Amino acid sequence: MSSPLSILQTHKLRITDCRQEIIREFLDKQVALSHADLEESLDNQFDRVTIYRTLKTFVDKDVIHKVLDDSGGAKYALCSHEEHQEHNHEHVHFKCEVCGETTCLEAITLPAIKLPNGFQKKEMSLLVQGVCDKCH
Repeated sequence: MSSPLSILQTHKLRITDCRQEIIREFLDKQVALSHADLEESLDNQFDRVTIYRTLKTFVDKDVIHKVLDDSGGAKYALCSHEEHQEHNHEHVHFKCEVCGETTCLEAITLPAIKLPNGFQKKEMSLLVQGVCDKCH
C-alpha cells in the first residue's frame, strides 16, 4: 500500500503536513470524501482554504478525482495508479443509501457513447445507488 509521502513524491508535489494528512484520510477511509468530511475528520487542524487549495492541487495533479453524488455536492476519491495499468477516471461510483459512503468501482468502466455532431465530451460519470456490501 502506498504512503502519503510516496504519493506526494510520485506526483512531484511539495511535502506539507496538510497534504500528508489529507492523503492519509483517503488511504484510511477508502471512500470518497467531501471538503466538509475532511474538515471534520482533520479536527480543524487546517483552515478550510488550505484544504480547498490542497484538493484543487490534487485534482490538477491527478492524485484524486472528483466524484459527484446525488446531493450535487463534490466528493473526491484517491486515484489508483497501479504500475503498467492505464488510469481511467471514467468508472462507476456507488453510493450506499444506508451508510452514505460513495465508493469507486474501478473494475466497471463506462461504455463508449457516441455523441451527436457538434457535441464534445469533457467528462462522464455514472452513480449507482443501493446498499453496499458492508450494509447488506
